[in-house]
Amino acid sequence: MKILIILTSHSQLGSTGKKTGFWLEEFTSPYYVFKDAGAELVLASPQGGQPPLDPKSDDPDAQTDSTRRFKEDPDAQQQLANTIPLAQINPDDFDAVFYSGGHGPLWDLTNDPHSIRLIEQVTQDQKPLGLVCHAPAVLKNVKTPEGGSFVKGKHVTGFSNSEEEGVQLTDVVPFLIEDEFKAQGAHYEKGADWQSFTVKEGLLVTGQNPASSEAVAEHLLKLLSQRSA
Repeated sequence: MKILIILTSHSQLGSTGKKTGFWLEEFTSPYYVFKDAGAELVLASPQGGQPPLDPKSDDPDAQTDSTRRFKEDPDAQQQLANTIPLAQINPDDFDAVFYSGGHGPLWDLTNDPHSIRLIEQVTQDQKPLGLVCHAPAVLKNVKTPEGGSFVKGKHVTGFSNSEEEGVQLTDVVPFLIEDEFKAQGAHYEKGADWQSFTVKEGLLVTGQNPASSEAVAEHLLKLLSQRSA
């Protein structure tokens, strides 16, 4: 069982002068769910190397069991510091793909041609795909084999308008995931703000917010076990 985890390389929070990147819990929770299940993990990002960490995700009140475990795990830290450039990734080498969130993906992964092609191939090859929080935004420009919107008609979730408003970034982000999905004809669903909420559509699993990270990873493992049964 080989799983690819993809993170952002984007560190600038729009024109605010502040930093963004990936959200720590949205990487560490799935990382350890997969690792503890015996998966071989490969980490990738658009630019390779160390992905930028959203500094707010490292605040004391944002820590979880998985983030604390990560900070005591030099092997995981080393792996994160040396992500493989997406251009070098062959989707055929993996059984499933997971995208970690944070605001960064809104700017880079959403428009990254390697990411778009990877998702199109993975879904055509009928492999599980999981995305959490802001990571579902990377589906924005993905197309079906017929050239239509990938999310049209699909049940999906992602960071909600009310959650974006809660972190006061509605006017900073390049687009709102909830609005974009609805505009493309997706069946956008959401639960309560900041509570774990996931949506499964075949082999596609999306999570609404950081609290959904572990659940998305567990759903991916279930899909993988069903495929190998």
